[in-house]
Amino acid sequence: MSHTSPSTRSFAADLPSLIGQRVKLCGFAETIRDQKHMRFIVLRDQTGKVQLTQTKGDAGLAAALDIPTPESSIIVTGRVDVAPSVKLGGLEVVIENAEICGLAEARLPIAEDSGLDKWIDHRQVSLRYPAQQLVFAVQTTLEGAMRSFWEQHGFREIHSPKLMGTFSESGAEVFAVKYFGMTAFLAQSPQFYKQMAIAGGMEKVFEIGPAFRAEPSFTSRHETEFTSIDMEIAWIEDHYELMEIEERWLSHAITAVAAAHGAEIRRLFGVDVAPPTLPFPKLAFEEARETLESLGHPLRTRSDLDSEGERILAEHMAKTTGHEFLFITDYPARHRAFYHMRQDDRPDMTKGFDLLWRGMEITTGAQREHRYERLVAQATARGYKLDALSDYLDFFRYGCPPHGGMGVGLGRILMRMLNVASIREVTLLSRTPKRLRP
Repeated sequence: MSHTSPSTRSFAADLPSLIGQRVKLCGFAETIRDQKHMRFIVLRDQTGKVQLTQTKGDAGLAAALDIPTPESSIIVTGRVDVAPSVKLGGLEVVIENAEICGLAEARLPIAEDSGLDKWIDHRQVSLRYPAQQLVFAVQTTLEGAMRSFWEQHGFREIHSPKLMGTFSESGAEVFAVKYFGMTAFLAQSPQFYKQMAIAGGMEKVFEIGPAFRAEPSFTSRHETEFTSIDMEIAWIEDHYELMEIEERWLSHAITAVAAAHGAEIRRLFGVDVAPPTLPFPKLAFEEARETLESLGHPLRTRSDLDSEGERILAEHMAKTTGHEFLFITDYPARHRAFYHMRQDDRPDMTKGFDLLWRGMEITTGAQREHRYERLVAQATARGYKLDALSDYLDFFRYGCPPHGGMGVGLGRILMRMLNVASIREVTLLSRTPKRLRP
């Protein structure tokens, strides 16, 4: 029997409002159940699943549907019928026409319960799983809400170079690449260029883009290539102003995710996403160090927290304050970037901060040193070669405003929001010291 196919595609989520109508559906054949006189296919698209039903009276259609294997991509047309016994929404689509677009090999390389490395090896399959589809829906909503905040508050977007003539953070963590007879470096952050934009009078800038760190780290929260979210803001009073901006920005973004995806996150990840209360609690580094000592975790260094210390401290503060977020402020200068501004009364301390979410650092920020002579002195004290930093230092020779900013890890935000164990579960394709493919 011939049918004129609907020209417009419908989605699984649309079908309750299309009862009795003919529809066109596109997706993957998740399961196929073949009986003597009937065939049932569960079709999955990015909005959900629907049962397709085919009676075998049409020999041509039956022959066409003998071909697909599970996870084959198909296009079907048919009528939406009420079917109270069907668990997928109490409806089904009775197939009238079918087209097999991409035939899957009979043996799939992974299952949904396969290990993470297998997932990454076969990302074209693991990305189809509903929880993975949700990760990137959440990421899209999160970034959209971040951008809406920036737009509402007068920020401008920049796209800085990722090939640099010198390192942007420290030379020990840089990827060097050949560049027409010279050596270039993959950007560890857009730090230098967002500060250049401030010196150029842009006042508030942001960037979402790739960053590269040549760290031989194999932890669950590190990648050699990752997505960095950066802000830089002029005319600030101090680093506390930056923290106030970040907590409002994060609250805005998390609120949007909770509204759009809260129910699905709860169903697939078992996590309740709720807008955080403001302000976030704050603890000076020295207080944090003393607190950890009192909890039986003395730090190996007196100038930075270790990952276990972050976890213990955040758990302790959550019990004390009821808050999942915690700012650690006023870090010793010894292990912070040379361009962090020092405190007037404590030149050994910076006007810097980190933000922890559920025990993991997701942000590092600071007021920057904008005065040329002081910046040169701080770089010299670190032993940096000024010639290598000449382009950066020149940004401050012609009247740069006071400013500061922060870098935020997109993957780490998603890790904490969805409560997953590894950043690789919320990254499209992982890059580590031992993984460069696919």
